[in-house]
Amino acid sequence: MKHPSSIRLFSTDLDGTLLGNPESTRRFKAAWDALPADTRPLLAYNSGRLVDDMQRLVASGQLPAPDYFIGGVGTQVFDVQASTLLDDFDEDLAEGWDRTRVEAVVAIFPGTRRQPEEFQHTFKSSWFLEHASASQLDDLRRSLTATGLHVSLVYSSQRDLDVLPRRATKGGALQWLCARLRIPLTQVLVAGDTGNDATMFRLPGVRGIIVDNAHPELFEATVEIPIYTARAVVADGVLDGLRHFGVVRQRPGAMETEIPADRQGTPLRLLFHDAAFPPLTAADRDLLRTGYEKALVALRKNITPLGFSACSLADNSVTGTDANYRSVWARDGAFTVIHTIDLIDEPDIRACQLATLETLLGAITPAGQIPTNVRIDSGQPDYGGVGNICSIDSGLWVIIAVYTWVTRTGDLEFLRRHRAALQRAMDWLSAHDSNNDALLEIPEAGDWTDLFGRSYNVLYDEVLWYRANVCFGRLIEFLGDFDRAADYLRWSQRVRRRIMDAFWPSTTPPDSTPAAPGTGSSVNRFADRQFSMGDTQYLIAEITPFSFNWRCDVYGNLLAFLMNLLDLERARSVFRYLWSVGANQPWPVSNLYPVVQSGDPDWRAYYTVNLLNLPHHYHNGGIWPFIGGLWVQSIHRLGLHEVARQELLRLARLNQLGRDHEWEFNEWAHGVTGRPMGKAFQAWSAASFLRACHEAELTPDHLTE
Repeated sequence: MKHPSSIRLFSTDLDGTLLGNPESTRRFKAAWDALPADTRPLLAYNSGRLVDDMQRLVASGQLPAPDYFIGGVGTQVFDVQASTLLDDFDEDLAEGWDRTRVEAVVAIFPGTRRQPEEFQHTFKSSWFLEHASASQLDDLRRSLTATGLHVSLVYSSQRDLDVLPRRATKGGALQWLCARLRIPLTQVLVAGDTGNDATMFRLPGVRGIIVDNAHPELFEATVEIPIYTARAVVADGVLDGLRHFGVVRQRPGAMETEIPADRQGTPLRLLFHDAAFPPLTAADRDLLRTGYEKALVALRKNITPLGFSACSLADNSVTGTDANYRSVWARDGAFTVIHTIDLIDEPDIRACQLATLETLLGAITPAGQIPTNVRIDSGQPDYGGVGNICSIDSGLWVIIAVYTWVTRTGDLEFLRRHRAALQRAMDWLSAHDSNNDALLEIPEAGDWTDLFGRSYNVLYDEVLWYRANVCFGRLIEFLGDFDRAADYLRWSQRVRRRIMDAFWPSTTPPDSTPAAPGTGSSVNRFADRQFSMGDTQYLIAEITPFSFNWRCDVYGNLLAFLMNLLDLERARSVFRYLWSVGANQPWPVSNLYPVVQSGDPDWRAYYTVNLLNLPHHYHNGGIWPFIGGLWVQSIHRLGLHEVARQELLRLARLNQLGRDHEWEFNEWAHGVTGRPMGKAFQAWSAASFLRACHEAELTPDHLTE
């Protein structure tokens, strides 16, 4: 058998890797089935699911037929052609294994709950153990060893605990299979997204694909191993990796693999039963092509020697406090860098991306504060912003933008030059976690909502804090500082756990397991005691020691999904809620639902300043085109391409409106009338539209195919 690449066997996880977005799963199936049967690598599904469950998935037509199933976290090996479990593998596992004794020990360990019977079998004892610390897992391991049991513990997703025979892991089973097939590990490719996939990646000589939505626990477990990190999520990320390693050359397009929204399960079928999502007409295609070209024009209006301005200097008059628009803003500039990073054939835009980062990092204070903005006319940095309040999110966005720049350009020289400054920025941000509970304490109006009254633990900032820890950990991993990188990746998992505990309240009582000393995970939180909220469908906007803000921060929730904090199930819940309440009406999309009305406890007298934050204005429920771009990206990542396509069309029409001329890509629009407001030719409005076109595969190149 001849192989088009050096890969002879591909072993991939399922949930969160091949499964999660039904349309991208369909793209993987189409791409794999298109490979010549006599030259493509052997395919093995390597999952925590049992073999019977995986067989049902394949029989349903969702996945291509594999050559082997490795099930139960490496406790079953099934030969598809022979249609049989490989009994000699069972014999290898049986030595020293006693499931009855294992379950007796684990059942009395604090915090464990047995998983349903469908997840158990002879060589797999599966449990839930919420947010276990390393010391807790060590205690359990010692308890098992003390009774004469020598087992493997596999812990993933901050919840799932599998106790297996000592030789049973995903990697162990794969190694056994490769030895049986006489395939060298150097000719094996693996893919995954969580900690229970780490043993595959750690086999000597294998090559690996980590999808972009991977949990930090997998990055931590493989921190010193050179692995390809995909630029896309779930199955699209797998296909990106397969192209990188020469296994596939092309992947099917989004429009080729659409699944109608009303055919994607009961909740979505009910949500979309009366919705119409027609194919693109010739006029629609012309509008999107024009919108893309006009977005490039708008973006270029913001190119300055110091980096991207927030809005076009030539097309907006500024007086009084508006003078600060003549600046390179950290959050606006970093956002624009991130969302234009795919424009590799535009050298002027590429140069401006670099200039933006150099300007902002060049103005960092000795203590590590990134400026709110740097004035273009004078080069003077401003650290206070409106009301002289520091901008917490400036540093967060810049760290994320640097990670995006380095991963897409390979510019390690830039990273080495600014490493010390980036470390100071992380130290400055860490100091805002003054009680060491993993969340930042934000001063009122201390972020992008600089005239809006949020403070203490603010969802938007905490999501960025999670992502900044992941990004900084990966950056110093690139520089070879593996131990320190692992520390940041480990901390990001704690940040994520705290966000989900605090901002997604539930009537389910919190885990009663005592916190390990020094972890700070058992704290006196108002959200833990507040049961009157019921079970939310989204991450709430704000938590303080004495209260909470139950509104839905649309921007914060979209970021939580796109920055891989929210899992797919919760992201679907958020989307269903926002679609149901019409947060995308009259245009995509309002930044807050519902708005704050005068007399509400959340109302502040200063919301009337310049009439800026009246209900449905600005940060109080205004429609922001740059958030609309994130909305389109999120919908596409959920596997709803036809919905994303129509929302992108509506976003194009909003950007076309203009206050004085067409295609102004305005700053925001009124939440009820939909009329454009704010500055014209806003950089992040144009950048977000461009990125949404790329995400939904509706760029001019795609539209002419």
